[in-house]
Amino acid sequence: MKKLVFLLAAGCIAVATSCSKNDDDNNNSQQSFQSLEDSVLLDFVNKTAIPGYEDLLSKAANFNNIVTALNASATEANLTAAKTAWKDMRSTWEQCEGYLIGPVEDDNYDPNIDTWPVDYVQMDSLLKSANNLEIADIESLSTLSLRGYHPIEYILWGTNGARTAASITTREKKYITSLTTDLKNTCTKLRDSWITSGGNYGAKVLAAGKGNQPYTTKQSAFTAMVTGLADICGEVAEGKMKEPFDAQDPNIVESPFSGNSTIDFKNNIKGAYDVYMGTFLGKSGKSLHHLVAAKNLSLDTKLQQQFQASISSFDAVTLPYEKAIISQRVQCQQVMTTIGTLKTTLEEDLASFILANIKD
Repeated sequence: MKKLVFLLAAGCIAVATSCSKNDDDNNNSQQSFQSLEDSVLLDFVNKTAIPGYEDLLSKAANFNNIVTALNASATEANLTAAKTAWKDMRSTWEQCEGYLIGPVEDDNYDPNIDTWPVDYVQMDSLLKSANNLEIADIESLSTLSLRGYHPIEYILWGTNGARTAASITTREKKYITSLTTDLKNTCTKLRDSWITSGGNYGAKVLAAGKGNQPYTTKQSAFTAMVTGLADICGEVAEGKMKEPFDAQDPNIVESPFSGNSTIDFKNNIKGAYDVYMGTFLGKSGKSLHHLVAAKNLSLDTKLQQQFQASISSFDAVTLPYEKAIISQRVQCQQVMTTIGTLKTTLEEDLASFILANIKD
């Protein structure tokens, strides 16, 4: 009996010790995960959002300088340089659409620079009018498609992509110069809205979970990030691609003059993937990927595979999208289907993961 009592006592001690150790391990694990949450928010602000908008501003300033040179000297070399700079800036912008949260939507920066399709009738009317086409005149335009990337694209490429430098009129030169300055100014405001010396939206993200707006909880901040990823997938598959595909109308494709639409779409998904992975524009940091991998490796693998499949699916579309919607409809549909699958995983699985694991 004494021996049995001793064993029982020893067993109880062992269980108690084990429980205590497990509790400590669980506490340490939770603290480690909470620390990771903070790192993800910090790196999202400092290695993704702000650097992305800084890169966009740098390219906008370069683009503005090149268009100014084109205005001064309408050579084919200057026109080609302007087209290249447009595409270069466009690449960064489309990737930045992987995190359309905060001022870019709240303050309408997105529609002011990226509304399409161009209203030809309104643009022709504007060019023939007595409007001075100064920057203030551009800012006051009520038709948003007459600002930003796409009227610039139209002037640089023309309706059939065969624009020559000599064919750009004096009014078009004035218009495009003011447009690119307006674009640069908008990108400046967008970058400034995130930094300490400006609107400091980055600080609002970092303050998530401290009871302040717009993110009273950490969970709400991470949910906004996930929603941003899902939304851009939906915008590409259900809007940018599907609407002209269903209508078989090249005129409502996003970037039809430059033939850049498929690249735009791919950069949207690539940008979203880079936000998820924390590898935005060459910078590397902690991200949603690290959070998910820490607790649900199979979900992280699933997301990575679906992102990669979505990005690579564009390779089957070998024609400009305005032609592909007519001649490569099967390939276009496959891209939309693949991205749609990713969107569902983001909206359901990743959103549920955030709700279950980000507890503030």
